[in-house]
Amino acid sequence: MNTSTIFALILFVLTYIFMFSMQKIRPYIAVFSALIFVAVGLFGIFPDYSYSFGEALTEIDWNVLMMIVGTMGTVFLFIESQMPQRLSDKLIGRVHSVKWLIVVLSLFAGVISAFVDNVATVLMVAPVALAVCKRLQISPVAPIICISVSSNLQGAATLVGDTTSILLGKAANLDFMDFFFVEGRAGMFWVTEAGALAAAAVIYWMFRKDDQYIGESHRTEVEDKVPTWLLGLTVLALIAVSFIPYQSNAEPGQFYKPDITNGLICMLFFLIGIMRRVIKDKSFDMAKAALKEIDYYTVVLLMGLFVVIGGISRAGVIDLIGSLLAGLSGSGSRWSVFLIYTVIVWISVLLSAFIDNIPYTATMLPIVAVVTARLNEAGAGIHPNLLYFGLLVGATLGGNLTPIGASANIAALGILRKEGYEVKSSAFMKYGVPFTLTAVITGYLLVWLIWM
Repeated sequence: MNTSTIFALILFVLTYIFMFSMQKIRPYIAVFSALIFVAVGLFGIFPDYSYSFGEALTEIDWNVLMMIVGTMGTVFLFIESQMPQRLSDKLIGRVHSVKWLIVVLSLFAGVISAFVDNVATVLMVAPVALAVCKRLQISPVAPIICISVSSNLQGAATLVGDTTSILLGKAANLDFMDFFFVEGRAGMFWVTEAGALAAAAVIYWMFRKDDQYIGESHRTEVEDKVPTWLLGLTVLALIAVSFIPYQSNAEPGQFYKPDITNGLICMLFFLIGIMRRVIKDKSFDMAKAALKEIDYYTVVLLMGLFVVIGGISRAGVIDLIGSLLAGLSGSGSRWSVFLIYTVIVWISVLLSAFIDNIPYTATMLPIVAVVTARLNEAGAGIHPNLLYFGLLVGATLGGNLTPIGASANIAALGILRKEGYEVKSSAFMKYGVPFTLTAVITGYLLVWLIWM
């Protein structure tokens, strides 16, 4: 191991230690670490390591960032239209007991979260649960925790469901439809839905004795349906362009789409929605509100991490970690591949319970690519999606083990805190652990059966 690799590895580990211990300033830590990587490469401190500002900018995935910004903006308009509340009211009108209300709201949150950011989903559905719980004079803690963990689970179902899915789509060269079927095999959508159904059964079992009658639900009026159409058109446009290959997959002479196509689509419909509201209201108030709602924290964090990951890759750290993990595979036999697959899934579950799954996934994706390559060089003959999907199962669902493992969980506990409910980690884990283990085991087995 040369000096530049040791330096990069130490800096990378320190970056994660500081991000974990000082979560409020994680974006600044990531950016500061990125600047150190660039500065070291720029000044030629190590003869075998170079990294310029231009190279750092090319490491940033602008397509991913535009998808995040555009989707968040359109989702804000969607929430403001009160359409999610209207949909929730219709669902509640069909159930008449607390246990079925919790199951239905959890599944409903999951369906929304397949296309909408997890935190936004919690903000949409949690108020409905709060209103019903207040009317029945029961604690809203359990229902809102179930809504939160369900939204985290379903974020892995589609390309636009969660930032981790967007990152995976880029790394594995997957488009919107590839989350449903890839090369004739079931994609992450079906794996996630199987986990969701299994977890819903666990939720029903936990609340099987809550038969309290709910009664009729208030029907929210929706005057502006355009944001709903914009969100739907965003999804349809992403589906449409998924049939057009990227340059890397195109045949000679075949038309291909630019790398930033998905990001441009998400931004386009967001801008259409904003421009329409400015013209309609003759005011920039809604535009300002929408821009404030964008999660710049995540955007800046990812920008920094993209540059950091580019730095450790140039220093050979990615290859080093990938080789070490691949070393667990032995001769590349089926059993040894199962061992490394198991390690990736369950280590991801454990780490994502304490580390935000976005930086973790961004770091692990290039490592998984190296591991796959090393295994295939040893004669394993595995499909890259085996380890990619295993990583997503572990990293996305693992955040539900603890209240700090996912942003949606933190948002849910914040809502409860405002209502006067302080939720201890043990109380959260009472629901999060059985839900997570059920969903992870289901996904873990299905991905192996489908892709090996």
